[in-house]
Amino acid sequence: MGKVDRKTKALKKKVRKLKARVADLEAAATAPKGPLVSPLAPAFPDLPAIDGIRFATAQAGIKTQGRTDVMLAEIAPGASVAGVFTTSATRSAAVRDCQAKLDARAASGGWAILVNSGNANAFTGAAGTESVNAICQAASQALGLPASRVLTASTGVIGQPLPHDRVTAVLDRLTATLDADGMATAARAIMTTDTFPKGCVRVAEIGGVPVTVAGIAKGSGMIAPDMATMLSYVFTDATISDRALQTMVRDLTKTTFNAITVDSDTSTSDSLVVAATNAAPHAEIKSARSDEGTAFRAVLAEVLRDLALQIVMDGEGATKLVEVHVTGASNALDARRVASAIANSPLVKTAIAGEDPNWGRVVMAVGKSGARADRDLLRISFGDILVAENGQQAESYTEDAGAAYMTRDRILLHVDLGLGEAEDRMWTCDMTYRYIEINADYRS
Repeated sequence: MGKVDRKTKALKKKVRKLKARVADLEAAATAPKGPLVSPLAPAFPDLPAIDGIRFATAQAGIKTQGRTDVMLAEIAPGASVAGVFTTSATRSAAVRDCQAKLDARAASGGWAILVNSGNANAFTGAAGTESVNAICQAASQALGLPASRVLTASTGVIGQPLPHDRVTAVLDRLTATLDADGMATAARAIMTTDTFPKGCVRVAEIGGVPVTVAGIAKGSGMIAPDMATMLSYVFTDATISDRALQTMVRDLTKTTFNAITVDSDTSTSDSLVVAATNAAPHAEIKSARSDEGTAFRAVLAEVLRDLALQIVMDGEGATKLVEVHVTGASNALDARRVASAIANSPLVKTAIAGEDPNWGRVVMAVGKSGARADRDLLRISFGDILVAENGQQAESYTEDAGAAYMTRDRILLHVDLGLGEAEDRMWTCDMTYRYIEINADYRS
């Protein structure tokens, strides 16, 4: 690489960082009242370029002027793509369109993902479908690929027609600025009530070849995914078949995105798409059971779990990340029932927000879950602190110890049912006054 090329690349990198900083400041300026960034926010990672993927963002003014609200990802021909989506009966037109396209996998060539924030394009009748078709056709012409290979997503207010002409109006700008190093700015463009952009990257060796898996996500409220998360896009240069990738993504959502909840509400727009460009020179992964498949599945699981937990950490008004671990259940279904009942309980979540070790609310949640439970076999712990056993408060437990534990920003609630070998984990957050502040006037 020549001296001029290096200088040009360095300058482009500086420009991207400045644009990312401007996007953060714009998001902060238009954010609701209260803390601008979750106290649980992790440092945003340095997301690398993935061979075969390019990104661009633009300001379309869909809901708020002066902030990036459209993201385009271009995926090179030959890539494998998998997706899982909400099973909500009121899912959006974009979700239905994506499901149909991934089921059919018509035509050939590359893929494109186009996402807008500020408007969910859900429950908008025939107009919603017309908006999706218009965006896909415009993207098809701008990128030179079939409309059947364009996947869209919309997130924001439900029930308002999407001004899709604002999206199509910026497509020329988007296609002209596609950049392999643009994943970080893409993460910011898809935010709504998020207080921080979410990204994750992992590198693993597969068949002696380094493989990168990197992804972004958005989500803060209306989080109780059912088959996927709010919006998440993961990219890798791994070489893997469509079928093997789809199987892995579907299975891994059970213990990642489907194991988180902020407020028990499932979005109409939940979408998770994973694209593998097949650029890494290792043997094609055709099964998760092969050595290469096992290695890739492990690193993909890490990325999905990290992104899922970041969503909980940015739960609207969240100040604590809560892990609910249920063991000793009669079966897997009962383990999930108990974990879900605890993680979704407003009384449990508000007690944690107030740092009140009110373990009686955990007892309540177990009892209402519908799972088989026996009062005298039940054991409840806060971290390593045994709180209750044998149908009553543990003799060793003190209120002071419980109260001190609740001051942490990472909380573990462990419930052992004492009835079998099944277990499950879910992650949630506390519920503070801030949640009401954000959602009481969300549309205004």
